Amino acid sequence: MNATSPEAAAPGRIVLLTTSHRVAPGLLSWPAWQALRSADRVLCADGAHPQLPYLREAGIPVDEAAPTAQELIDACAGGRTVVVVATGEGEPALTDGLARLAGTGRVAMPELELLPASYDLPGARLLDLVQVMDRIRVECPWSSQQTHKGLAKYGIEEAYELVEAIEDGDRDELREELGDVLLQVVFHSRIAEEDPESPFSIDDVAGGIVTKLIHRHPHVFGDETATTPEEVKEHWLRTKAEEKRRESVTEGIPLGQPGLALAAKLASRVRTAGLDVPLPTGDGIGYELLAMAVQAEAAGVDPEAALRVAARAYRDAVRAAEGAPS
Repeated sequence: MNATSPEAAAPGRIVLLTTSHRVAPGLLSWPAWQALRSADRVLCADGAHPQLPYLREAGIPVDEAAPTAQELIDACAGGRTVVVVATGEGEPALTDGLARLAGTGRVAMPELELLPASYDLPGARLLDLVQVMDRIRVECPWSSQQTHKGLAKYGIEEAYELVEAIEDGDRDELREELGDVLLQVVFHSRIAEEDPESPFSIDDVAGGIVTKLIHRHPHVFGDETATTPEEVKEHWLRTKAEEKRRESVTEGIPLGQPGLALAAKLASRVRTAGLDVPLPTGDGIGYELLAMAVQAEAAGVDPEAALRVAARAYRDAVRAAEGAPS
């Protein structure tokens, strides 16, 4: 083969191999393994890249090198294929350099292929949240001192802010408030890992709710059938009763919730159980509110939501009286 042959003049091929740090190293796509095995040379600028031990175990030699764009083009001369295992940043300096050389029109550019070797699955960013929370718990002077009891008030506040975002119909605010609620779950789970007697992790929390959802949806994961929301609710209540084996329909109702919501929840449990329980009588506005909450629940109205709507209208009226914009 002489210097002027087509093979010698062929510009070759560059494969930029990207991987997700959220997927276990070594779990690469078949096209990625094919590219790695057939490459004339494999390069990686990061000697501590998590994929390297697995590539070397598979018999693929990897050179620790950070070539410039021109050096990489030269390495492809003669029709050679060079695979670059990208670092977490994706090699922006290298790709920018290749783009500049291509833009000159004076360089015979190799074929450039971007090959994702592993992909994020839905929910993968939750792993990032867990890692960030781990670091904050260790390194932040405030977060490292927090307890379940100390954070309880924030859980209540974030839940109310989420409800407000839903009622306002603000999609950006809704996304943000959902994140704040999710943070409470991850934060409490991280604290729970440190309990000396009964530790549990975010994986235990997620595993528990997965098991519960599967068990309470036999019409989805089992042999039961449900074609209406009413039938779904029946399945849910039946399986929940089997799980809890409660002695009273009032068990499990948090008494610390707002009064109207508490009254409505009690009324819902009584109605669902088919019990005939007269309302207690007494003097004062509390008994009147109780009767109104029970009446609202029977009519399919959330008394808390209804009162919030009325309170917002009252707030707007106040602001109008003050001459302030609503």
